[in-house]
Amino acid sequence: MLQVIEVLIVEDDFRIADIHHRFTEKIEGFRVVGTAATGEQAKEWIKLLRPQLILLDVYLPDMRGIELVRYVRGHFPDIDIIMITAASEADIVRHALRGGVFDYIVKPLTFDRFEKSLKNYASQLEKLQQEKELSLEQIESMWNIGKQIFEKQQDCAPKGIDPLTLDKILKCTSTIGGYGVTAEELSKRSGVSRSTARRYLEYLISQKKVRADLIYGSVGRPERRYFQVQS
Repeated sequence: MLQVIEVLIVEDDFRIADIHHRFTEKIEGFRVVGTAATGEQAKEWIKLLRPQLILLDVYLPDMRGIELVRYVRGHFPDIDIIMITAASEADIVRHALRGGVFDYIVKPLTFDRFEKSLKNYASQLEKLQQEKELSLEQIESMWNIGKQIFEKQQDCAPKGIDPLTLDKILKCTSTIGGYGVTAEELSKRSGVSRSTARRYLEYLISQKKVRADLIYGSVGRPERRYFQVQS
């Protein structure tokens, strides 16, 4: 029987982080031990908590999640990573695979997809801990499962991106000007929720139609602003 798998959530949107927290706690055998909103904060939690598994977003205020993958692989190779992100750029996916990421879940996230990923992870971990030797079938199953899940997710990636909503978001982003727009501001302009606005903005980043920059003000947290990519 496996011990409880301790999970660190790395996600800068506290609403999404809360969803990941609640989803994780619903699955038997997993416990969230911390939440980090930035890459540097994640490094501190990793050093302190040594979690078994990290749920990692690609877009963090101070670094890309891929940079954190490289940090974990270089300093804590026994820690595993599942990426949960709107990013679908080939370069990011390639770096994730090379970095040994167990699974790559493309937002919008559903509980069924989330649960399947964590349960598959727990199953593989249990086999590796309990079995001294693995059969050929077990090895092939373990090696291919992440690839199978990712390929299936690639086929399903457009789900959750409604063409009419996307068109509305595109029209709004075409008028944002040089100052850019936050997900909250776009939410008010377009009439969609903040989380929906952010999801579509991140999707547009993956399509290279929008870029994001971190803007530092005089006080408070840095602000993630989105800018239209000029063709």
